[in-house]
Amino acid sequence: MSAAHSSSILLRREDLVDVDVSQSNKSANHVGKAAVKKAGVESRAAAMVQALASLLWLPQAALLAKGAGIIITGSMAGIDWIAAAVIAIGVLRALIDAFGARLAFRKARETLSEKRSEAILALSRRSPLDIEKPASGLAASVIAEQAEALLPYLARFRPARMKATVTPLAILICVFPISWVAGLVLLISAPLIPIFMALIGWRAKAASERHLAEMGDLNAFLLDRLRGLATIRSLGAVDFTARRLRANADELGKRTMAVLRIAFLSSAVLELFAALGVAMVAVYVGFHFLGQLEFGAWGHRLTLGEGLFILLLAPAFFEPLRELSAVWHDRAAGEAAIEALDRLSTTGVAIPDKSAETRGARWSGAPLSLKVEKLTFSHAGSDIPLFAGFNFEVRAGEHIALLGPSGTGKSTLLALVAGLAPYRTGIIRVGDRVLDEKSSHALRGRMSWMGQKPHIFAGTIADNICLHRTELAKDAVNAALMASSLQNVANAKSHNYLGEGGAGLSGGEIRRLALARMAISRDAGIILADEPTAHLDRATADEIADRLLDVAAGKTLIVATHDPVLAQRMDRIIIIGRKNCLGEPA
Repeated sequence: MSAAHSSSILLRREDLVDVDVSQSNKSANHVGKAAVKKAGVESRAAAMVQALASLLWLPQAALLAKGAGIIITGSMAGIDWIAAAVIAIGVLRALIDAFGARLAFRKARETLSEKRSEAILALSRRSPLDIEKPASGLAASVIAEQAEALLPYLARFRPARMKATVTPLAILICVFPISWVAGLVLLISAPLIPIFMALIGWRAKAASERHLAEMGDLNAFLLDRLRGLATIRSLGAVDFTARRLRANADELGKRTMAVLRIAFLSSAVLELFAALGVAMVAVYVGFHFLGQLEFGAWGHRLTLGEGLFILLLAPAFFEPLRELSAVWHDRAAGEAAIEALDRLSTTGVAIPDKSAETRGARWSGAPLSLKVEKLTFSHAGSDIPLFAGFNFEVRAGEHIALLGPSGTGKSTLLALVAGLAPYRTGIIRVGDRVLDEKSSHALRGRMSWMGQKPHIFAGTIADNICLHRTELAKDAVNAALMASSLQNVANAKSHNYLGEGGAGLSGGEIRRLALARMAISRDAGIILADEPTAHLDRATADEIADRLLDVAAGKTLIVATHDPVLAQRMDRIIIIGRKNCLGEPA
């Protein structure tokens, strides 16, 4: 769960594995490529099984040609055994091919799940202060929709490529000893197909990448506008937004048609050369039987069985290439999806967490002191420090208000205190421990966080308070509801599910729900609240402030706010301004 989208919860991440989250983008890309390489090794067995099934056509075709030759001569001796063998090989071929396809699909699904998990884990590690963090709509589009292109790429394209490599070679080995002319025709026509398909494939990959990027941008644009629909209506920009959305949808349609045109072109190229190759082999065999072309059979005339065998193998020679062409666009879409997932899997600015301490440790909830010494921090990509040698101190159990203009770093300071981003230099001491990569997880377990925009998940009010912490008892939930004055709302909506984002709750009720999340977290010694009364009417803001102070009783409270009324209710006010950011006294 991203801290940017969470609110008033214990800052823990028990659901994540203990790994080094400060790896570079380069190492993350390397991990993604290694995972795909591993998937290729694991799916190679499935591809070989399917290639074996296609090779069983060789003895089947030989038996069919032999049986046809026997029937034409008028002798039916042994035809029963030949027919039984043909049927048996056909059944075995079908079973092996089905087993290989099932195995390939299962391996592809496992790989897709691993890649999705890597991307989700990397997103969860990224700091809310990471300005390069991908938009929610783009990330959701890549993980939920675009990632599905990886499945046909691994399950269909790679087995098809294996068959296209093995089967034509085996057929050439069978045809050349019978007729060097027929073998030469197949040998010449076959390379032209992958050459032209490769040329088309480069363009197909570029078109697929543009298509996926356009789809991600459209999803991000749509999600952003849906979130701000009330603002768009109040500003009278509904028509403008609709026109912009239609223009983006039209552009996506053009990208889609470009990908389809290239896919149809690759299929047309294959069918052209495959038809020419089969026709030339058929013409040669026909004229050879008529005595017009007596060469090409190593000094003797082809028998009827040999001619039929060649004619049966000629279409099978191009069949794997035809299958490869049918899934050729899966390669372009799959590789584009892999690159998109790899970009999501980069760590960026990570939440510091190298803790080896036991997850789920319990704390007393005693108030903690906070001391910031010579703190220096600047956002990624910026050379101008937001804090340079900044100092301040909060005593255990003290209630502090951070007051100042927008852009001076109040929210950023809370995020740094919560260990949600690494700082350049200085020391942040929480209680008797220095906040760093090794201690950040344990210290976050002793903090509660209330963000500016508390995120409400689809589910009941109780679900949104517990957040899958199954150890929390029903009595604790009821106590949290009482502490936040949310019990009446909970009783009215006890059997109703809330919509994603808090549909069904007012702004004040959402803040009370955020307070309930903090109230149920008894381990917290420090409460960090970012603009808890913003965008609320005075009466509701005062009620939220009352409940916040009740929840924070006996704990250390740090509030970032623009509300002077709330600030006056704190024990002390720290003015955050340009002088403070530069480390000078206010």
